[in-house]
Amino acid sequence: MDAFASFFDSQSSSRNQWSYDSLKNFRQISPLVQTHLKKVYLTLCCALVASAAGAYLHILWNIGGLLTTFASIGCMVWLLSLPPYQEQKRMSLLMGAALFEGASIGPLIELAIDLDPSLLITAFVGTAVAFGCFSAAAMLARRREYLYLGGLLSSGVSILMWLHFASAIFGGSASVFKFELYFGLLVFVGYVVFDTQDIIEKAHLGDMDHVKHALNLFTDFVAVFVRILIIMLKNSGEKNERKKKRRD
Repeated sequence: MDAFASFFDSQSSSRNQWSYDSLKNFRQISPLVQTHLKKVYLTLCCALVASAAGAYLHILWNIGGLLTTFASIGCMVWLLSLPPYQEQKRMSLLMGAALFEGASIGPLIELAIDLDPSLLITAFVGTAVAFGCFSAAAMLARRREYLYLGGLLSSGVSILMWLHFASAIFGGSASVFKFELYFGLLVFVGYVVFDTQDIIEKAHLGDMDHVKHALNLFTDFVAVFVRILIIMLKNSGEKNERKKKRRD
């Protein structure tokens, strides 16, 4: 399970770039930026549907694995290398990246369905609620002070990557894995706020690349969802073990 979590750590560690102008900018959200945000969230919803389709394809044909992970990363890199005016091609690559990423977490979703299908629904709704609340908080903030989270969050991702690296080499205990899981959830919930604020500031400066911005939010959403689902699976497994011991 920690392999899924570490995959999203590496994806988010390269996004911590913002300008001094963004940090000192305390403007309200203009109608033009509001329109841009609507396009970003509409694109995000399409990416989530594609991701769900990828997970479904894994359940049908068992296609998820290392190959789909590399395919997802490849689509993202290709997307980021293209100029914004090639919107149709970049949208196709985003949908492809989301499809492959959904297939990559398909084994985790399949495990949840086998154990308890309600866990999957609860995890998704919990992620959507948390994502929506923190995004709304970022958009409604009168000041852009949340952009200062960037330095702290990048440090948090560095800690997570080191913990995963050290666990892989030296062996990790259950307590270290639990800390990595909960701390990672906290970090990526913070990224929802940070990325939303960063998108708003970039849009004020004229960057209306809704495909790239939706990609940032998509990786945040999936990272939070994966961690919530793993936590729920772990708690459910522990409860089942306690019930078995009581029966014995």
